[in-house]
Amino acid sequence: MNGPGKIQVFTGEGKGKTTAAVGLAVRAIGRGYKVFIVQFLKAPDTSGEQIALQSLAPMIIIKPMGRKGFIFRRGCEPQDVEMAKQALEEARSAMLSGAFDVIILDEVNVAIHLGLIEVQDVLDLMNSKPDNVGLVLTGRYARPEIIKRADVVSEMKKIKHHFDEGVKARNGIEY
Repeated sequence: MNGPGKIQVFTGEGKGKTTAAVGLAVRAIGRGYKVFIVQFLKAPDTSGEQIALQSLAPMIIIKPMGRKGFIFRRGCEPQDVEMAKQALEEARSAMLSGAFDVIILDEVNVAIHLGLIEVQDVLDLMNSKPDNVGLVLTGRYARPEIIKRADVVSEMKKIKHHFDEGVKARNGIEY
């Protein structure tokens, strides 16, 4: 990486958090960097970014590590806790391996919010980040401790959304 890697957070109620992280990842590989993305709460083959980014391997490795279905609807189960802990360990291993320039923890803030992983465990990961690695955390509900530790924080704010009028998520646009 050119210069020290920074910690960035994309949070807020508006759309675009994962999209911003994916854009950053594409920009990074365009400059020859290698990117590792771990997706908390997202099951394999459930979103357009997974399908698209798989075609960019080995420059981008994406690992969805959640179960199908919306956790807010079905509730958290022990399996969700175990999968979130495994996702955090995958991110830590990739970050410390020296094989990647950018590590993205997609929806990690939501995993913390739901109690699937502890905020201190994520702070420990942030604090163990090698100087030359960029780290990106996405998801609503970013905790104050995460925001304080980050170098860059962007909040996506919803002004208006068709979901509020009952329009369902559209394949290829929202997922």
